[in-house]
Formats: sequence, C-alpha cells, structure tokens
Amino acid sequence: MTHREQRVAWVPSCRCGVSDVVPIRKGRQNYFCLFYGTVRALRICALKKPNKLFSLFSFQNEINEVPFFDIQLPYELALKIFQYLGKTELGRCAQVSRTWKVLAEDEVLWYRLCQQEGYLLDTSISDRSCWKLALKNCRARERTLKTNWKNRIGAVSQLQYELGKILCDVHSCDGVVIAGYTSGEVRLWDTRTWDYTAPILEPMHGPGDAGPQPHVSFVRINSSLAVAAYEDGNVWNLMFGREPIHRYQHNQRIQALALASEGATVATASGFEVKVESPNDRGFWQTTATFEIQKLVNFLNLVPDVTGSPVTVAAAEDIVYLLKAEDPGKILHSVYGQPVTCLDVSAHEAAFGVKTFGWLLNEPNQILLYNLETSQCLKKMGNSIGDFTCVNLQNSPPNMLVTGNKDRRVRVFDLRRSESLCSLYAHQLGVSAVQMDDWKIVSGGEEGLVCVWDQRMGTKLWEMHARHPVRHVWFNSHSLITANIPDEKTPRGASITDDDLTAHRKHRGIIYAYEFSVDQLAVESILPICRSSYDEVTGYNYNIGLAVPYDNI
Repeated sequence: MTHREQRVAWVPSCRCGVSDVVPIRKGRQNYFCLFYGTVRALRICALKKPNKLFSLFSFQNEINEVPFFDIQLPYELALKIFQYLGKTELGRCAQVSRTWKVLAEDEVLWYRLCQQEGYLLDTSISDRSCWKLALKNCRARERTLKTNWKNRIGAVSQLQYELGKILCDVHSCDGVVIAGYTSGEVRLWDTRTWDYTAPILEPMHGPGDAGPQPHVSFVRINSSLAVAAYEDGNVWNLMFGREPIHRYQHNQRIQALALASEGATVATASGFEVKVESPNDRGFWQTTATFEIQKLVNFLNLVPDVTGSPVTVAAAEDIVYLLKAEDPGKILHSVYGQPVTCLDVSAHEAAFGVKTFGWLLNEPNQILLYNLETSQCLKKMGNSIGDFTCVNLQNSPPNMLVTGNKDRRVRVFDLRRSESLCSLYAHQLGVSAVQMDDWKIVSGGEEGLVCVWDQRMGTKLWEMHARHPVRHVWFNSHSLITANIPDEKTPRGASITDDDLTAHRKHRGIIYAYEFSVDQLAVESILPICRSSYDEVTGYNYNIGLAVPYDNI
C-alpha cells in the first residue's frame, strides 16, 4: 500500500463523499482530514448538490486557491464543499491551517447557518460584519429567554383603563393589545415600548348616536388594522390612528367577528348572514361576499394565506361551513346532535371540537381535523367525557395541535397520530384559553389561573392568578399577554350611581403583559406571584414561601 493509499484509508466513510472531521494522532501532532476517497469524488458531490445561495454573491478573497491535499481547488469550489458542514465541523476545519481558517469563517457560510436556524431572517448579508458572532449572540439570547421563562425572571405590567368600566373583549398581535369596554370605548397598548401612552380610539358618531354608547362585543387586531364590533350591530374599522376609516351596521346583533391575519379583510356574522368586507384597489371599502346560512353562527374564522377571494370557515351549531365566493353554501361537516364547541383554522386545515349528547352517548367528544382543499376528514382525535372548549392550530408547531377541555385537562396532539402526546391536569373549572410552541404550553382557566408548562417534561413551571376567567392568551419568544375578562358585564353594586364613570376594581377585569427579555437583577425581577388580598389568611410565593398574603409590607 502506497503512502497516499494509507492516508486515505485512515478516514472513515461518509454519506455524500464528505466525511466528518476526524482528528488523527501521529506522534504529538494532530492532523485533520476532511474527506475520503479522491478529489474527483468531492467534485461529483459538489455538482450533485448545487446551492443557489452562493451564486448570488461574488466571492472576493485574497486566497484564490485552497490546498486540498495534493491539489489546489478554486476558492469558490472549496466554499461550495464547505456549505455542507455544520457549526462544529466548520470549527474543526478552522484548526487545520490558516487557509482553511479563512475559508471556514467565510461570512457567506455563517450567514447561511444563521438563516437556517431561523435568526435574523429579514436581514441581508451586508447588514452584519461578523455573522459568526451574530449567530453566537442569537443563540445566547435564546438560551437566556428560555431560562427567564422557566424561572419567571422578567417584568409584569397591568394594562388598565378605569373609565372603561367592565372589560368586554381583548385581542393582540405582535405585542400590540386592543381592548373594548362596556363604556363603548376601545383602547390600544403597545407593550413593545413601556412608555407608550395608550390612545382611546374614537368612533365616528352619526346623527342618531346621542346618549351612551353600547357595549363593545368584539375587538380584533392585526399588523395594519383594528376592528371593533358593538352590541347594536355597528362595526368600526380602525387604523392605528384615533379615528375609524370605515363603518357599517347590521340589522341584528353581531354574533361573531373575524379579521384576517394579514391584510384588511373583515368577516362578521349577524343573524343568518355572514358578510365579508375588504377595501378595493382605491381604498374604498366594499362588501366582497354575502352568505346565507341555516343556523346562527357560533365561531367564525378567515383562512390565512389565501390568494384571490377570501375563504371563511363558520361553525353554526352542528354545521361547519366552508364559505367561498365560487361555492357559497358548501358544508364541510354536519352531524345532527353534535354541536361544535371550538374552532381554529390554518392555511390548509380546520380543527374543531364536537360535542355528543342524547342518543349519541356511545361516541366520545372529539377534535376533528379537515382538509380545506379536499373537504375530507383527516383525523378524529381525543376521547373525552368533557367538552373541548378551546383549540389552537394556527399558532402551534407543524403537525401539532393543543386543546383545552371542560374536564380540566390540556391535551397536545400530533396530527400524524390519533392519541394525545401528553395530557396535563391544568385547571379546576375547565380550560378557557391555550397556546403552545416547540417546548412550552401556556393555558388559562375559568377560575382565573394562568399556567406555564414544560411540554417535554409535562410539569408546571409557574402560575399566576386573577379574579376572572382567562379569555385571551398570546405569547412569543420574549413576551406574554393574558386577559381576565368578567362574564358578568353589569354586576350588581359595580357603581354607586348610574352616572358613575368607573366600576369597582374587583368587577373590571384585567390585562397582564409580561416581558422576559429585560436585564434586571434576579431578586428584583421575580414576577409577583402572590396577589392575594389582606383579607385572606394564607398565601404562597414560589421563591421565598411566604406565609402571609402579601409580598411587601
């Protein structure tokens, strides 16, 4: 065996002609070898897996040729070979020689790795001078945020508006919160800037609008539009200014409201009619579609990421409609005696819970998953005695779904299987709101408790309590927004007189905004877990085990 054949034989085999970097000890020196076989095999490997990313950039480097054992390869070809390596392999290659160090630390390679891991997706390669350091900082920030989430390290703020009286509905998008009150006022908060003064959105009053305003029934918000619906059938489309840009009215009370995740499409349900509104090319609002259905709508959603005319999914008692302009009366699901209890949609699927009673007691309550393109039922999941009260499909990880039930459990389903991956005993009076990501679950209950769970371990990390049921839960990587909304909008003894502009604190409801990315000392940044009143005998704080119902005297 020749000396060259011996050197090649030392390196283990590889999947595509490029092996892992393996240290080979000879005497006191370490030699690193990147590939096995011949250079011809490397060139074939590079040709089989072309990458369009590297054709977008012109490679300018002092090194024109890179030594690969017995030959010299052009810098561009060597860079194409290195694109198949990960962070660890690139670090090992940087120890081979100075030439390989320059190649392994090329900005194009680390920019590509940063994009592959989901960091800084809206930036270009020229925005940073060192993408290796940028990737390191992003990973360190992600670890810090995860630690803060698990240990409740952060800041919490209460979003309150006393003159609004009782809180009616809350929605949020990317940290911007919209809230509607029984006084008829709509309020905005931008939790991304803590010094932001929340404006009161002023509706345009008509000639017959004298007197007190009706209660706000629904509010919705996305990145460009805010919508508010009132008890008298009025709907306001509001930009992020103080005045609305459009108003229309239904003859009956609005039962459901939906806003597209992106763009300016609004769907409303009133009586036996579903109306879809959107602006035209000149900015004038118009009714794009009107659908007549057989029963009263309970749940309404707009399908996201739809090209062309909008698609609406409406659940009316025991019928689920797929409403399109070209097929206005299409029924997606209908089983007599199985009313729909919750609904959520993604770009291609719809998930909803069905309830059984009466002569169908032999069938359990389930979550049904339908394909919106084929209108076929893909899965029947769950086997519960209680009703499914909430389901989150759109914000869940791919092939995952999380639900809440009246039996006080939170269940996580894999859409490729029928049985649940985990079942968490969460709340005493049933689950009212739920959301998950790749490692945690946040659930809210009818008793006012917000719980954060570690999905893999199935354990509760921490919890927060308020007086009223949790009706809204939203979070991203660094913030969490929860809303405790009272069921009773006109409580007895809420105000001293009818002309009183405020309601008692215990009747109002409350919105909490948590921020986990602030840099504070651990002692100062613990969230106030104990929120009991002085009238209660016992209380508990997770960090110091208080025996009294207050944190500070």
